[in-house]
Amino acid sequence: MNSKPASTDPIDAAAAHWLAQRDRGLTSAEQDEYLRWLRADAAHPAAMARHAAALERMMQLYEWQPAHTAEANPDLFAPLRRRSWWLWSTGLAAAAVLAVGIFVLTRPADPGATGPKTYLHVNDRLALPDGSRIELRDGSKVVVQYSETERRVQLTGGEAHFMVWKDATRPFIVVAGGVQVRAVGTAFAVRLGASAVEVLVTEGHVKVDSVVEPANSSSDQSIPSLAAGERATVSRAASLAAPVAAPAVVAVTPDEIKRELAWQAPRLQFDETPLTDAVAEFNRLNREQLVFADPKLGALRIGGTFRPDNVDGFVRLLATTHHLVAERDGAGRTLLRAAR
Repeated sequence: MNSKPASTDPIDAAAAHWLAQRDRGLTSAEQDEYLRWLRADAAHPAAMARHAAALERMMQLYEWQPAHTAEANPDLFAPLRRRSWWLWSTGLAAAAVLAVGIFVLTRPADPGATGPKTYLHVNDRLALPDGSRIELRDGSKVVVQYSETERRVQLTGGEAHFMVWKDATRPFIVVAGGVQVRAVGTAFAVRLGASAVEVLVTEGHVKVDSVVEPANSSSDQSIPSLAAGERATVSRAASLAAPVAAPAVVAVTPDEIKRELAWQAPRLQFDETPLTDAVAEFNRLNREQLVFADPKLGALRIGGTFRPDNVDGFVRLLATTHHLVAERDGAGRTLLRAAR
């Protein structure tokens, strides 16, 4: 019996081939051929964007499935939000066709997702044309500019984590608030604050220095190398004429890194949400089930941000804010009732 090919479209087949080759690692000759293929037809970068998006969704399914249930989160199968996809796909096409691409990636503070109501919140994790990835914290924004000699990203607000595809011929440069982070192949986070820029390295090494030097600053503002497990804090000058303190570098433990990057984990976000909806979300994502002793309790309103598996924390909040009592019945259920 003849098997049906995965795709009969030659462009889709070529895109799948190049995506696999890119993930494996391109030689210099293959990279040149890949760029020529991208420039040859506007449909080529669009096909790459579709395949990269599908791969990214599958990676999310692998990484974000809760350990407490055998069922994958249905939210992760939902289609990408139209607004984010439009920005991403349009920018990718421009980058490929023009060879010097500029595109804007934003993680809205209020996603405003359409479709069935869900309270599960997962960060945007975006695949760049070279295979590098950016994860954006809420309210964060980056502008990406790729050329044949460098890969440049400007963080204009918020925080982002970068996983950089190694390419010694094109350095990966992140600019934030007058601070420049240079990497070839590594992973690190950059946080742009009102008074300082923080760089936290989770893999490899990066170099951190100032984009511009203040006129009256005699100290060297650069850091020769920042290694995994180190964090640099660089003060932002009020003006170009103001002196800038030397960057502060400290060692960071694995537990501290985990706390610093806790924003990457999926979470449930409630804001004046009916308790019945909040309980339903926890029940959907966990083996342990919450049950109301009195259905009227479901009309109570709840607010806060929780890890999907933090049922105990959620129950403790209910005890504090709504004076509810939790009683476990030994069968994987927790009964919620009003305190007498």
